[in-house]
Amino acid sequence: MQRRTLLASAGLMPFAAAAQASWRPERPIRVVVPFAPGGTTDVVARIMAEPVAQILGQPLVVENRPGGAAGLVGTDFVAKAAPDGHTIIVHSNGHAIAPALVARMPFDPVADFAGVSMIGRVPQVLCINPRLPVSNLAELVALIRANPGRYHFASAGIGTAVHLGGEMFRAVNQLDIAPVHYRGGGPAMQGVITGDAIFTVDPIASALGHVRGGNVRALVVAGAQRAPTLPEVPSAAELGMPEFAVDAWIIAMAPARTPPHIVAALNAAYATAQRQAAQRLAEQAVIGMPELQTPEQIMGFVRSDMARYAGVMRGAGITPE
Repeated sequence: MQRRTLLASAGLMPFAAAAQASWRPERPIRVVVPFAPGGTTDVVARIMAEPVAQILGQPLVVENRPGGAAGLVGTDFVAKAAPDGHTIIVHSNGHAIAPALVARMPFDPVADFAGVSMIGRVPQVLCINPRLPVSNLAELVALIRANPGRYHFASAGIGTAVHLGGEMFRAVNQLDIAPVHYRGGGPAMQGVITGDAIFTVDPIASALGHVRGGNVRALVVAGAQRAPTLPEVPSAAELGMPEFAVDAWIIAMAPARTPPHIVAALNAAYATAQRQAAQRLAEQAVIGMPELQTPEQIMGFVRSDMARYAGVMRGAGITPE
């Protein structure tokens, strides 16, 4: 996968040079992350900021603006920002989940944005408090079933990838457990560490340090395969739970009315930066998505995932409010 990503980026190099020559930012670029610091989206946004800044010749200033379902506050801010290339957003797949939660969206998740980069996807891992009296996934399910309504799982906010992962686990196992919504992935993980929540389904990028440090125990990777950065943790498919499959993805977008030559320059800068930051991204378990290169492909992917997530949320009994 990494080799395919490098080849795809290399293929964009002539386009990158032309696009970057056609536009240069006049001042620092504001990169809005619609979640609290410390989560996967925030970490990846900061990894990408340095090489993109070097390519474009201006600093990228990461600004956290948490609040609202699926980061609605920060996303709305960018949707209404001046479309001049100096304000962009780095978001998660919560962007595609939000319409399943909010009846009156303040913006259109597809029409009001231009795709800059599909930075990659991150497998998610279910983590529990290490003091919990269980040693494997089957025992966790049995514990929750034996205590209906007693426990909670930690969410990074309504409609985030972390929330979706918890809801999918609950739905697949038909468990009586409710979420506690925190303002980001970092606070959600702290909720598990302190014992306020029984588990969270966090992207490996942000969970890895806590797992390695013994703050939490990883029970299962939510998907068909084990993760290279946590090879000792079984996949859900291995444990007979193939329906429990969810990845986080991370996207960079600009306001929709941003001129095409500026979007192209940002797109090319991020493509080149992904090649330069490949090792750091791999350390965060970010897997490239080389099939999504152009702004049109990126936003088409968002549209298709919106429909998929709406079905998951309906199945979990969640309706837009």
